[in-house]
Amino acid sequence: MSAKDQIQKEKVPHHVAVIMDGNGRWASLMGKPRVFGHQNGVQSVREVVEGAGEIGVEYLTLYAFSTENWKRPAYEVNALMTLLVQTIRKEIKSLVENNVKLLSIGDVSKLPSKSRKALEEAQKATAENKGLTVILALNYSAKWDITRATAKVAELAQKGELEPKEINEDTFRSFLSTADFPDVELMIRTSGEKRISNFLLWELAYAELSFCAKYWPEFRKEDFFKAIVEFQNRERRFGLTGEQLKTLSG
Repeated sequence: MSAKDQIQKEKVPHHVAVIMDGNGRWASLMGKPRVFGHQNGVQSVREVVEGAGEIGVEYLTLYAFSTENWKRPAYEVNALMTLLVQTIRKEIKSLVENNVKLLSIGDVSKLPSKSRKALEEAQKATAENKGLTVILALNYSAKWDITRATAKVAELAQKGELEPKEINEDTFRSFLSTADFPDVELMIRTSGEKRISNFLLWELAYAELSFCAKYWPEFRKEDFFKAIVEFQNRERRFGLTGEQLKTLSG
């Protein structure tokens, strides 16, 4: 029985986030430059997007480029930006045909103009789609987003437009770049590394974490489905005890 056949449709997570890790290390094992890994990782993106759409995931956030990634060698950053443009433009038709909406979070104003233009074209072309929403985290970091939100709250408070007593979790969340999306229920990271790496810190507060030993270019739809099955077999308590959950569900 495949992992997909084991998935309970009524328990599919609404929002899944993925840290696509291990492109460079996989390429090194192949005796190739790091860029080779990023190029081959595109197929993994297709597989996960297709898989998420097949089982009814509503939101899929992919950590595509962090604010820290600018520190990598210039040739790799340039290659990543070129690949981003090529991939987005190549996939627009497929996204439209499969009713997928493309959005982004992060400070995209810092991206090269060609990357921004390709992203804008894809977002405009898919704006009316009602199926899976794919969110690309580009030039994103959770600390950047939380700091940005804090500055907005402070500015409104200083102007007298927001009273300190009105500031709560919901208020603060409304200033994050993810304000229009539900919190993440499942976060998947490939390559065997077990850390969050400045990704969706607020939104991952009660998420289940799944770590896969495979490098990203090796990750396939079946691996994604296995992570979903694993998620569904866990008991999510949100601070309660197991006994309390049983009482509530009973």
